[in-house]
Amino acid sequence: MSVRYPRPLSPGDRVGVTAPSSGVAKELRERLDVAARDVQARGYEVVVGQCMDGSGHVSASAADRASELMSMLTDPTIRAVVPPWGGETAIDLIPLLDWDRLRETEPTWLVGFSDISTLITPLTLLTGTATVHGNNLMDTPYRVSEGLLSWLDIVAAPPGHRFTQTPPGRHRTTGFDDFAAFPDVREYTLDSAGTWTRLDGSADVEAEGRLIGGCIETLCNLAGSPYLDVSAFARDESPDGLLVYVEAAGDDAFTICRNLHGMRLAGFFDRANAVLVGRTGAPNNASLSQHEAVLDALGCLNVPIIADVECGHVPPYMPIVNGAHGRLTHSPGRSELTQTLI
Repeated sequence: MSVRYPRPLSPGDRVGVTAPSSGVAKELRERLDVAARDVQARGYEVVVGQCMDGSGHVSASAADRASELMSMLTDPTIRAVVPPWGGETAIDLIPLLDWDRLRETEPTWLVGFSDISTLITPLTLLTGTATVHGNNLMDTPYRVSEGLLSWLDIVAAPPGHRFTQTPPGRHRTTGFDDFAAFPDVREYTLDSAGTWTRLDGSADVEAEGRLIGGCIETLCNLAGSPYLDVSAFARDESPDGLLVYVEAAGDDAFTICRNLHGMRLAGFFDRANAVLVGRTGAPNNASLSQHEAVLDALGCLNVPIIADVECGHVPPYMPIVNGAHGRLTHSPGRSELTQTLI
């Protein structure tokens, strides 16, 4: 098995929208329409599925959500699938998806983060299909910060394409915009300065490897299962090692520390040449910060650990392609992640 890159999107292609986890409440549907129109402005047709109900914590039954996701991922006329956002329990779809069929069918881009990590990371590991950990559909209308890209830029890129992203130097610390009151908001309030931070030392970093990772709170529940066998993926696709990225959505530092320890014991970081950690607004504990939690669990890996990367729940967002070849550079004067679709 080698990494399979879906065909780049061209004008006229169809983009599927379904909610494998949480749906969209009625008062937020106008924001969904704004986001869909932005995708259409790129020349794509948007197809909204039936699993979108936002009245509960999931958009439909597990069987219906799995069926709609499978239908979109195997429909040759749909070239990308983009959920509105994450949620809580996409894990209930894992045993219901036909992984053999997904392995055999022509690959389709699947985009998302947060609870969608539960799906995109196993999809890459089990089928070799590259996936995009990046801003979701509801965030798509925001103006892309300097140094970063949108998922729309990546799904239209040709095989072999190389792109570099750099930290914009500013991020958000104050909650989220009210999409019900302001459905057409397009500017992030980036009210704090800050860039990437090396947690394990001060030396310059140069590291390479295929990229894999996602949300700690969701992936930790798959650690040690056949759906998250990172070591096997590294052996087959990246024998020289990986660049592993993780991010905390909202759990406190003690919980993140325990989850990272568990993921490490399950082999998630065994082949890491470096670890990237997303910037987080998750709470510290009185005696343990989020940075200290990462070091407590992963410091023994003896690889560079770079924190405050724009791959978490704190805007703005830096899309990362699971399966792509990555090159990480970090020094006092320059930080960047270059990804190549090979």
